[in-house]
Amino acid sequence: MSRWFQFVTSSIRLDIDYDRDHKYEKGANLRFDAYLAYRGNKSSGSHEWHLWHEAHEDRPLNCEFTRSQTGGDDGYYSCEEIPFFEVGSVHYEEYLVNIRLPAIKANEKIGKVADIHFVEIHQNGGFTKVWFTIKTIVGPLSIIILIWFAKKIKSLRRDPVLLEKALFALGVATAFMNFPLEWLTLWISIPFMLLVTDIRQGLFYGMLMSFWIIFTGEHLVDQPERNRLKTYWKQIGAIGFGCLSLLVFDLCERGYQLHNPFHTIWATKVGSNLAYAFIILAAVCACLYFLFLCVMVFRVFWNIRGKRAAIPTMSRARQLQYQGLIYRFEFLMVVTVLCAGLTVVFFIISNVNEAQWKFGEEESTVEISSALFTGIYGMWNVYVFSVVILYAPSSAAPATDVAEEHERLELRSRTEVRLTEGDETEESIIYNFTGKTAQN
Repeated sequence: MSRWFQFVTSSIRLDIDYDRDHKYEKGANLRFDAYLAYRGNKSSGSHEWHLWHEAHEDRPLNCEFTRSQTGGDDGYYSCEEIPFFEVGSVHYEEYLVNIRLPAIKANEKIGKVADIHFVEIHQNGGFTKVWFTIKTIVGPLSIIILIWFAKKIKSLRRDPVLLEKALFALGVATAFMNFPLEWLTLWISIPFMLLVTDIRQGLFYGMLMSFWIIFTGEHLVDQPERNRLKTYWKQIGAIGFGCLSLLVFDLCERGYQLHNPFHTIWATKVGSNLAYAFIILAAVCACLYFLFLCVMVFRVFWNIRGKRAAIPTMSRARQLQYQGLIYRFEFLMVVTVLCAGLTVVFFIISNVNEAQWKFGEEESTVEISSALFTGIYGMWNVYVFSVVILYAPSSAAPATDVAEEHERLELRSRTEVRLTEGDETEESIIYNFTGKTAQN
């Protein structure tokens, strides 16, 4: 084995022959004793086997009888794959697995076992090198952009608005996810790395979805209250509850596997039903969230459409200025919807693939290629970097606090469109791009 493999997951499949004296009984449980040992290379000076974990586990055995082509009662049983163990770190070069089926009453119902097949899965070493390289480049870049954005905010002579705070929090979550912590696994054993990766990605999911709600909500011109986090407490509370549920689910699976790598939540009927229900509920909630976000974006576009009718009455210079601003904003909203849709699809596919792998449904397995994984990861970073840069306070803003000019020059601030009729009357139409209360 190589440390570039990062993790090891294994499953087993039993070959059960038909035997009149030892028939398989539907709903039978397989009970086995398992032992996992390791040893390093000879150069390390420790080439002896060391027992790492031992466990006594039960697994549900689901098989279907298939008759032989010769006819009669002869045949065999086609059984689903059974989750065996999962290790979140490949620190040693050799691993040894022993499995024993004890001659006890519970195993009398599984039939005549002819053979046991082992399936081992690990991360491709070549992909790991590419993945580490990407994170090494993107990680420091995200920290640099975050520091630059923080300095921009700190240089202002006013308190940051809610959208700027949300952007900074999103930048922190992105930098935390991008930090190339995985390099440490090449030198030290970190069996909890899979759990840490899930937590980092979960925090990013929660912050990204919360940002989208705040981002679209703060651009609704007719919304009565802006620049207040409590305005979005229902949406953010629901997102937080979903992320907390994901964390609990992950702790029950990979968290407990730190103590016993042979443990799995899918081992019992109750656990598997709860896992199935959780995955279905998570997929439904993700779809509902996306529909809700699309409705909010539609309302934003509808508001802009109603106000755009006044732009042709302005001077040519102002028309070019504000049309360009609105077009860029609309493009960013479209990209937001696209990014949200792809994120939801990736989230659902990942969970469905996890469920099918755990249950061993070979005929309906969904393969997630490295191209899709790195593509979604790159899309997240490009989107976050673009939003942070575009919505950072402009350095062209004057040092004085002249509210009208100061906020007109900032891309992320409200845009004030003045319509002048002769030298006597003047009307202001305000597009609020930050959630600040519009004042004429």
